[in-house]
Amino acid sequence: MRDFLPADKNRRERVLAVIRERYRAHGFDEIETPVMEEHARLHAGIGGDNEKLAFNVLRRGLTPEKITAAADDQSALTDLGLRYDLTVPLSRFYASNRADLPGVFRSVQIAPVWRAERPQKGRYRQFVQCDIDIIGDASSRAEVELLAASLDTFDALGLNDVVIRINDRRALDAMLDVFGFPVDERPGVLITIDKLDKIGPTGVAAELRERGATADAVDAFESFLGREPSEQSRFGEAQIRAALPTGVPDEVVAHLVGIGDAVGASASLEFDPFLVRGMGYYTGTIFEVAHSSVGYALGGGGRYDGMIGRFLGQDVPAVGFSIGFERIVDLVELTEAESAEAVVLVHDKDVPVVELVSLKAALIAEGTRVRLEQRTNNLKNLLARAESDGYTAFAAVRAGQTRAELELKPLG
Repeated sequence: MRDFLPADKNRRERVLAVIRERYRAHGFDEIETPVMEEHARLHAGIGGDNEKLAFNVLRRGLTPEKITAAADDQSALTDLGLRYDLTVPLSRFYASNRADLPGVFRSVQIAPVWRAERPQKGRYRQFVQCDIDIIGDASSRAEVELLAASLDTFDALGLNDVVIRINDRRALDAMLDVFGFPVDERPGVLITIDKLDKIGPTGVAAELRERGATADAVDAFESFLGREPSEQSRFGEAQIRAALPTGVPDEVVAHLVGIGDAVGASASLEFDPFLVRGMGYYTGTIFEVAHSSVGYALGGGGRYDGMIGRFLGQDVPAVGFSIGFERIVDLVELTEAESAEAVVLVHDKDVPVVELVSLKAALIAEGTRVRLEQRTNNLKNLLARAESDGYTAFAAVRAGQTRAELELKPLG
């Protein structure tokens, strides 16, 4: 969990403003949910490994004796927890407010989440997620809207080398069926497949054998991994079929091809038959954002048609896309926004405060941002700090000056 100095905060808000503006332009409406949810909801088995990283809140009124007595029963000790993502709160939000929402609801939620991570570069215990979701549309039109809006947002941020890797959980399941992995082995098999980028085909096959996976299935999978890579285009029917074993249902392939055709940005889409995404609630299409300058994902998402039904009592189709804000903010190089001038009024000690307030008010009325600074012996350092905080000009103020007599000089 971090502090942000004014310059850092200003930069973060400018990036967030671009994200909000582009998603709003694509018809998504911003919502807000509480930072805490009920413990039972956060630990309902839909958050994957993130549930283990949740910060839980002790029940009110617990005595030391009660805490000791319930030491082995977490649900007896805690009734609330800080949200570890924005998807679980959104599902609860929709179930609670469905009557007041449109049939197809397009939401934006930009907010901090908390996980008890081991802090390291790119991983924090408090971080911001930027989520867009479409609830109530079971067609591929929802995926297309998410992808088009997100690609437009990345383009507006200047991240032109972004590639969105796409797969479908149904294709993964069909692939494992073709190779002969029994249903009860598949969750563990997917965990190992998800490591393919890190340990390679040989490492994946070795780990599957260590797990005790069906030998013939592992052999078939290893043989498939060893085939010659396809030279087809990144995202098209020929490339998708070449990347999958024979036997994957035609409707799944057609679904993926239709998304690529509708988005019309084949250079930015890449089919990855081994993309898994760790969250167990995904039911169909899954996405992950890659960028050439870093070796980790910048975001991702997918379809989770079964989650809202846990809160509502009936299934509602849903699909979402999340930008990992902390991972993109340092990659973005925004030019200075064309905004009102920001001026530092450097005044002598003897300037009456009533005059300072009057000058400041006059400049603010013109649309200028104003900071008052008393002159110091090291004026150079004072102005350098102001410039780093986003100020563009300064004026020296003496007693008795009027607004017309102020001479604004550029900083830098």
